[in-house]
Amino acid sequence: MKAGNPRRKGNSMDERLQKQLDFSLYIDKEKNILRQTHLSYGGRQENDAEHAWHMAIMAYLLAEYANEPVDVAKVMLMCLIHDIVEIEAGDTYAYDAEGLATQKEREDAAKEHIFGMLPADQKEALTALFDEFEAYETAESRFAHSLDNLQPLLLNNSNEGGDWKAHKVTAEQVYGRQKKTALGSARLFEVTDRILKDQIRKGNLPEK
Repeated sequence: MKAGNPRRKGNSMDERLQKQLDFSLYIDKEKNILRQTHLSYGGRQENDAEHAWHMAIMAYLLAEYANEPVDVAKVMLMCLIHDIVEIEAGDTYAYDAEGLATQKEREDAAKEHIFGMLPADQKEALTALFDEFEAYETAESRFAHSLDNLQPLLLNNSNEGGDWKAHKVTAEQVYGRQKKTALGSARLFEVTDRILKDQIRKGNLPEK
């Protein structure tokens, strides 16, 4: 993705910059959105901004394992913005059926408001990128989703399945979510499968 550089005259440049700065400060609130996942090796709850940063770094490191060639910079930006809507919509736990039922409605409203703070061209670009992530239709979105699944799995594995145990999550539920990992990266799904089987063997993840 290429950053825009539109020419502006007079006060319009000031207005554009002010919108960009306002947005930049507003998204700092993402650091306050706590996830159910805990940091590695018994740490505190992770926040959305940490999750997004971690995914973005993983996108660069693991791009060679995507099923198809991907635009790495695009995947990284997709990772960085995919949970910004949770500033207003709140975090929806992956295994919360009630929350999942209203997730799209809440996130669509948040998307319109938050990205609407930006100049029109940047609002359009980030909204399109967010929608692409949600649609699962491109190589980049499928790989980004693989990372979205793998990142908390790695943390939970380091904590001996603590978050699964706390929420009484079963292997059947986790596999139901993680099966989409293979759409973006068959290799990373192999890693996922190995981790899950090990946690089942250890008794940290009941099969049903």
